[in-house]
Amino acid sequence: MSSAPFPGTAPSSVRVTHIGGPTTLLEFAGWRLLTDPTFDPAGRRYAFGWGTSSRKLAGPAIPAGELGPIDAVLLTHDHHGDNLDEAGRALLPSAGTVITTVPGAARLGGGARGLSPWQSTTLEAPGRPSIEVTATPCRHGPPLSHPIVGDVVGFALRWDGQRHGVLWISGDTVLYGGVRHVAERLTVGLTLLHLGGVRFPVTGPLRYTMTARDAVDLLGAVRPHTAVPVHYEGWQHFQQPKAIIEREFADAPPDVRDRIRWLPLGTPTDLET
Repeated sequence: MSSAPFPGTAPSSVRVTHIGGPTTLLEFAGWRLLTDPTFDPAGRRYAFGWGTSSRKLAGPAIPAGELGPIDAVLLTHDHHGDNLDEAGRALLPSAGTVITTVPGAARLGGGARGLSPWQSTTLEAPGRPSIEVTATPCRHGPPLSHPIVGDVVGFALRWDGQRHGVLWISGDTVLYGGVRHVAERLTVGLTLLHLGGVRFPVTGPLRYTMTARDAVDLLGAVRPHTAVPVHYEGWQHFQQPKAIIEREFADAPPDVRDRIRWLPLGTPTDLET
């Protein structure tokens, strides 16, 4: 399926296309934003450092060549192949802006904007609402894992016309105090939750992203209008695929369960924010 450039929804709604893994296309009010570009075909094994690795099991629902123009890439981190692979990296120079971590911006160069948690930058273009992009905290593993896993951020997007609150992209993170601060500091309309319960054989039971149970806990605190699961399929190291997540969500309290929206891969879906 191809995705032609879309002129834009109203400022209160977003057209979301889940392309695979963490990769989504966000279209609203004339803007076209892409998260964590991963467009390599299936089959390759990627090394993540310290003896960890994973094989990509599924290619993107939409090829990079069929995306159309991208105004900005929101890159939660640049140093893991399941968030930025070779085809995704090749796409970056054609994007208007790349926003990522501070170390990631230094590695990427080319004018990439680096943000630390709770720092903000603004996307601006004639005839469109300005977007305030604020980095939110992530910890991509257990306590004390930062020297191994490196910097990761999520993103909160705010613009005039949102009805329910900001659009929040959680980023690759476990459930910990930094992520819980989002509930204290932001009113969230739409969230893209990075799940998968990532584990590696070499590190045993240690988790590197949220499980479904973590998501239920977090959604109960954040209480978004709509929650969209991403980052749960297409890779060997994702330990909780959709079927497992759905079973956990089915047992969640109704005020959490009713907020969850699964998106078919490659299908543009209009959601309120």
